[in-house]
Amino acid sequence: MSAKLNWLSQTIQPGSLVLQSWLSEHEISPQLAQKYVKNGSLLKLRSGVYARPGKAPKWFNAVSCLTEQLRFPIHLAGLSSLTHQGKAHYVQLTETSIWLEIPPKKVLPLWFRTFPTHAENSDPALNNSGHQNLENLSNSKHPNWLLVSSNKLTSVEPTDLIDIDVNGVMIKASSAELAAFELLGAVPTSISFEHAAEVFQGLTSLSPKKVQSLLARSNTIKTNRLYLFLAHYYQHPWISRIDESLINIGSGKRQIVTGGKLNQQYQITIPEAFASINGKY
Repeated sequence: MSAKLNWLSQTIQPGSLVLQSWLSEHEISPQLAQKYVKNGSLLKLRSGVYARPGKAPKWFNAVSCLTEQLRFPIHLAGLSSLTHQGKAHYVQLTETSIWLEIPPKKVLPLWFRTFPTHAENSDPALNNSGHQNLENLSNSKHPNWLLVSSNKLTSVEPTDLIDIDVNGVMIKASSAELAAFELLGAVPTSISFEHAAEVFQGLTSLSPKKVQSLLARSNTIKTNRLYLFLAHYYQHPWISRIDESLINIGSGKRQIVTGGKLNQQYQITIPEAFASINGKY
């Protein structure tokens, strides 16, 4: 085994995606990559995109490739981040959408938007693991990428993001505090009020310091109000340490759900079931 192929085998795990631009940075030319395709060391998915045979590439392999090899500013967000932190398991039993946050006007590459994609120019001489990978990839479904924009905060702090382990792959993700913000910001267009509230109910141990910082950097009036309303509604202990005078909640009424009841404290429409007896929260 050549030194470069040995390095590639030790660096890239089965199922991982590999871009030609990244290979070229490590002195593996397109011609050499094609040689690795022919001997079964790489699986060609489309022009400039390969996978390491042995496992079918999954969505987290695609996200890791995007961030690590293209240095694309994207992270696991909202419900997906909370689920993989173990904070939404009871209400998110199946993963129907992968929530991702990207900067405004950033364009995702075609290979990512259409992932997984069928391999090009498959060679009958591929080894058994390569054949198995092709079969699994052909049967895979396209992830439903649910994209949320990061233009809702005036700035992003280092503590807003964390690294989490998804099936042995490290992924950049929202902290629980930011993920909750992204979750509520998607009500009701991408998730129902009831579903989001059920997830939020379990967020009893958020950091008040991080929540304070986050909401103070947000000018999204409806999301700020909903965050505070649900914290009071579920009587989360951290809400008592939040200085709401430092959070922009604007003025006037805001509609969150159609046909809901107006909450007097935060002037937002909420489902009838969430209206308390005294009408305050």
